[in-house]
Amino acid sequence: MSAMIEVRDVSKSFGGVIANDKVSLDVPEGRVTGLIGPNGSGKTTLFNSIVGYHPIDEGSIKFEGTEISDMLVPQIARLGLLRTFQQTRIYSKMDCVKNMLISIPHRHETFKTMFQEYPPEATDEAERLLEFVGLYSKRKLISGDLSFGQQKLLEFAMALMNKPRLLLLDEPTAGINPTLINGLIDRLRMAATEMGVTLFVIEHNMPVIMNLADNVYCLANGKLLAHGTPDEIQNDERVINAYLGGHLEMEDA
Repeated sequence: MSAMIEVRDVSKSFGGVIANDKVSLDVPEGRVTGLIGPNGSGKTTLFNSIVGYHPIDEGSIKFEGTEISDMLVPQIARLGLLRTFQQTRIYSKMDCVKNMLISIPHRHETFKTMFQEYPPEATDEAERLLEFVGLYSKRKLISGDLSFGQQKLLEFAMALMNKPRLLLLDEPTAGINPTLINGLIDRLRMAATEMGVTLFVIEHNMPVIMNLADNVYCLANGKLLAHGTPDEIQNDERVINAYLGGHLEMEDA
């Protein structure tokens, strides 16, 4: 299976702190790839480097065979590579549908185009995706009035509105009511299988990532510690000792 993302020997430092140290990994097309590791292990830095927020110090990042490490964020986004964030980035004073419409590529580049009328098919697509993430009944609500978990679902729907080829999700279940997590896992799987969106996911909720991902990478101290299937990772002594303090507890998710 071909890799959509190829990271090779990527290093990134901030001052004297090494965030990523010669990290290499692949994100296969059509699959869900997980990225785990303790706080400060370099996961978010790697995501930011992939989408162009942090220029790397050395190494190579390719998306579908094209070197992107020297590209700007908008250039990378136009290739179909997007990410969400731990803290949501929504338009809090607008309702959910308007958030969806304004996220359409190339339609919010100026103040004028921000408030243009959108064709009915765009509104239909926005409402379809809001239904997909479970927010259809809240489509007319001001997004700032949603719970944090609902805002994360809205941000996920906004990303899908861009029709990404590959989507990087940073802590997608953080702040979401535990009773809704199973539904979110199902939607993430459906995005991969039915919409053709390849997913690369950072997640601290171990049961979630082990139930969602096809393969998992583990970072520690900026270095790649382990890679394998969820079963292999949860039984890897290096992961158990370095990441989980000697204890890995799995529950159904």
